[in-house]
Amino acid sequence: MSTTTPEKGTLIGVGVGPGDPELLTLKAVAAIHSADVIAYHARPNGSSTARSIAEGHFREDQQLELLEYPVTTGITEHPGGYAGAMADFYTEAAARLRAHLDAGRAVAVLALGDPMLYSSFQHLHRMLADDYPTQVIPGIPSVTAAADLIEQPLAEETEILSIIPGTLSKNELVAALGVCDSAVVMKLGRNFDKVKEAMIEAGVARRAYVAIRVGMSDQRQLPLLDAEGSELPYFSVAVVPSKTASSAANAQEESEGTGGEVVVVGLGPGSDRWTTPEATLVLSQATDIVGYSTYVKRVPERPGQRRHLSDNKVEAERAAMALDMAKCGRRVAVVSSGDPGVFAMAAAVLETADDDQWRDVPVRVVPGMTAAQAVASRVGAPLGHDFGMISLSDRLKPFEVVEKRIRALAGADMAFAVYNPASKERRWQVARLKEIVAEYQAPATPVIVARAVGSEQESVTITTLEAFDPDVVDMRTMVIMGASTTRTYVSPVFGPRVFTSRRYE
Repeated sequence: MSTTTPEKGTLIGVGVGPGDPELLTLKAVAAIHSADVIAYHARPNGSSTARSIAEGHFREDQQLELLEYPVTTGITEHPGGYAGAMADFYTEAAARLRAHLDAGRAVAVLALGDPMLYSSFQHLHRMLADDYPTQVIPGIPSVTAAADLIEQPLAEETEILSIIPGTLSKNELVAALGVCDSAVVMKLGRNFDKVKEAMIEAGVARRAYVAIRVGMSDQRQLPLLDAEGSELPYFSVAVVPSKTASSAANAQEESEGTGGEVVVVGLGPGSDRWTTPEATLVLSQATDIVGYSTYVKRVPERPGQRRHLSDNKVEAERAAMALDMAKCGRRVAVVSSGDPGVFAMAAAVLETADDDQWRDVPVRVVPGMTAAQAVASRVGAPLGHDFGMISLSDRLKPFEVVEKRIRALAGADMAFAVYNPASKERRWQVARLKEIVAEYQAPATPVIVARAVGSEQESVTITTLEAFDPDVVDMRTMVIMGASTTRTYVSPVFGPRVFTSRRYE
């Protein structure tokens, strides 16, 4: 007597949409109706929304598998905590479905929204897909359904849309909201108050909405600032719609609702990846971008923002313009390369603001990575011990003062970074720098010459004080002069490495 092993059944993830049975796709309806087994999730002792959406297409002879969560919050007596309880649940659920699949039955697992977006089906798919034929049928996610409910587009043109879980910490939420143009925050539930605070801090709350029970008979929406966490059911999402699509009136209300201010922002040196999330957030909230043309062009253009480009030698005029605009209710970002407090615009703005006509205008400073930090990181840690920073420019101070400070740094045996070392018209100062340092340091003292760090034209050279050629230096170059404790060695992976020891013999 011979026996035959039945062919394995197919695992089907079926997206049933956000709540309205009429939003089921034709493909989803066909899969539900033809499956041998229908599996669906429910909270403990609760009903299944997914089942209520799809049950109009069940057959009487189908087998039903209720996958009841052991817990829906982090509170549990399981020895492994919430994670342990859920891991055991999915193991047991997968075993039950595996029995059907081994018997050759087609198993349709119902998933609210889309099966591959924050869905319990994803866990079952991960556990079973390697062993059985699988099929995933898309469903309308609450992300797009919520935008349709509030009748606001999610994204247009080059806008960046983010889908963010409300379970993140408030700081993580603020950072995530700051680097996108529009967003949908899911998993609101008991996280709403935290999400609301984060949206207010990120400056997007005025254009945000809460969509409640999307796709269900009692669906509704309201402005986020009017919503209270105690009133929101589990099936709610927060939507920050397209910035481009916002009306001019709403944009003006958002820009002026909290009063004007000036924020001096450090973009970091050269590369966008060195711009901090805080700086990105401030730039996205600004009504006006002010700065030297090269730096303003580094800021992504945003619809409705005004850009004010100027020459690099009009710091006071630039600061006055920014303060005047802020006094009229604008939110003005004054941009600098590197850190705005290091040979950049922060001091210029604050000095200008120290006047009766502007003293009431709020001025904030958002830090950025300094050029010295970026250059140092390229070769190791030449600024790893006490160090200094000096500008070689004599445009705002006589070179006698510059020379006095070079001698102070070299005489104190400190490594130091040299900003603004040269320009087309200003060449001799770099040679004089070399001469002065040579009076205090040995010829073999390491010197780093870095040009355009963080850009495609980046060039970094490690040389010595004796071999250092002042003629290679221009305005895009930074020089780091080593000290007696600055050392070099050769790494088999990275090549020459430089560090200034924190120990003295």
